[in-house]
Amino acid sequence: MFTQSLFGTQTLNSSLRALETRTCAHWSNIGAAEIQTQSEREVLENVLGRFTTSDSTIVAFGSLARGEFTAGSDLDWILLLDGISRPEHLQVAQAIRSEIDDLDRKQPGTEGVFGNLVASHDLVHYIGGEDDSNSNTTLRILLLLESIPIGRTDAYDRVLNNILWRYLDEDRGLWHGSGVFKVPRFLFNDVGRYWRTMTVDFAYKQRDRQNRGFAIRNLKLRMSRKLLFLAGMIACFECHTGFASPDERAEFYSTKRVHAVIKRLRSVLSQSPLEIIAAALLRCPELDAHSKDLFDAYDSFLAMLADDTRLPNGLTIRDHLDRLPVQELGTDEIATKGREISHRFRDAIRSIFLNPDNLLGKLTIEYGVF
Repeated sequence: MFTQSLFGTQTLNSSLRALETRTCAHWSNIGAAEIQTQSEREVLENVLGRFTTSDSTIVAFGSLARGEFTAGSDLDWILLLDGISRPEHLQVAQAIRSEIDDLDRKQPGTEGVFGNLVASHDLVHYIGGEDDSNSNTTLRILLLLESIPIGRTDAYDRVLNNILWRYLDEDRGLWHGSGVFKVPRFLFNDVGRYWRTMTVDFAYKQRDRQNRGFAIRNLKLRMSRKLLFLAGMIACFECHTGFASPDERAEFYSTKRVHAVIKRLRSVLSQSPLEIIAAALLRCPELDAHSKDLFDAYDSFLAMLADDTRLPNGLTIRDHLDRLPVQELGTDEIATKGREISHRFRDAIRSIFLNPDNLLGKLTIEYGVF
């Protein structure tokens, strides 16, 4: 069986709090965002929960799903359908959008990936190949790594379980491979593909938008998007590391227990990305200095996004970075501060995940490099 000491029925962000205490750190901005996220989720449940059924779930993404919601955060959402398509579903989606507008929350336009109806068929059946569009890949991976259900969860649970079944049931190497490590390569490679897709799409969108919003989007790519990839990578590694002993792991994988691995992955992925990473690093006290650096940097990043103090130009830090001309990136003090935070975050990641002297590093080098 998988060990239950890392992920299970625990208080919110218990692993993160434990790591904060052990490293003598103080991640107040992460904590404040966590509290605001809980408050926002309660509001949305009360307002939107009535729109869901056994065949439909409202799913939120972004900072709300990561437990990092602040006053300036967008609210990205879809109405996920897993059943018979009905004409009235469009009216339901329109009513959801209207309710969110009444709450005065920022939400996506109707022409993009979010703010729309999404049926489960393509998410489950088109993994790879020409029919797996960027939008389909984005929604599928975000459902796994960065999503929370609002209202009834029946459809949400079925879709996630079916997606994971595809990744695991068809991964022959996981069940019959002769390698030392037990990591689901099919799933891991798709998480890695999504990270690379985000980086390539960043360049495409900046060209398309003539570099508008470069500073804030680049900072998010370096921080929250990279965090998401790390969490997905670690979730895959838990298929190997979440056992009490090598013998227990060998016995478990001697039979093809797909449902058991799905249950385990769902338990891990139900945590926020910060919590997933903290839980893994709790097992590595020798990395505490680097762990502290990683979360210190992320706490500073959230401090920038949450700061609603008006600058001399009348803008918040978030709005300033959103409007900053790209030619001023090298001289702007705030952009420079954000870049320095992202470098601290990058260096801490390198010290942990590209270090062959610890298990996380070994797994990263084995699966994330070649």
